[in-house]
Amino acid sequence: MPRWDHAGWQLKLLLIEDDPKITRAVSRGLRAEGFTVETASRGDDGLWLATEGSYDLILLDILLPGRNGYQVCAELRAAGDWTPILMLTAKDGDLDEAEGLDTGADDYLTKPFSFPVLLARIRALLRRAATRELAPVAAGDLRVEAAERRVFRGTKAIELTAREFDVLLFLIRNQGVVVSKLEILNGVWDYGFEGDPNIVEVYVGRLRKKVDQPFGRSAIETIRGAGYRLAEDGG
Repeated sequence: MPRWDHAGWQLKLLLIEDDPKITRAVSRGLRAEGFTVETASRGDDGLWLATEGSYDLILLDILLPGRNGYQVCAELRAAGDWTPILMLTAKDGDLDEAEGLDTGADDYLTKPFSFPVLLARIRALLRRAATRELAPVAAGDLRVEAAERRVFRGTKAIELTAREFDVLLFLIRNQGVVVSKLEILNGVWDYGFEGDPNIVEVYVGRLRKKVDQPFGRSAIETIRGAGYRLAEDGG
């Protein structure tokens, strides 16, 4: 069965691990638990995937070719990416664990580990992240209250349909970042969506008519050939 978050989105994990046996075993186990899993075997490739895509949690080995796990974690945090990170490593010293946590990792698991323990750590991090994600998000005077599913421009409440709300929530959580139609489909609909991807244009158009045009704003930008971006200043 697919595993979903509180907003009904299928949970997507990124595994950055250079040991093919561990990659196969962990990926197979997580997919059996209902997660979507993408993988990378090099630190540079994993960093690129993490910055280009949207993930609910990152499983990050430390001893990687190219950038090591510490560097990948530090660069993501420096860029303002606070996706939960669970570090996986054969190192087991206290200083190694401290370094991992100091670079911004959320938890640390030493190899060899059992899959049930790994799964329990992942679930715990996702629960903590879900609580954080219910906090209100703002871009300028545009405010989205995820827990109450309410939207405001300043003090003016804006009525949205459930799907319009989910599209806006996805855009504002990724404010300042260009997101493609496919990323929006994957984040708001589901990873097996087989309909017309232009449905995204329809909903973006509806949102502009509700959150931008009545207020003389243009927060939702079209980046030709790439996708959409919600301005960090709210337009």
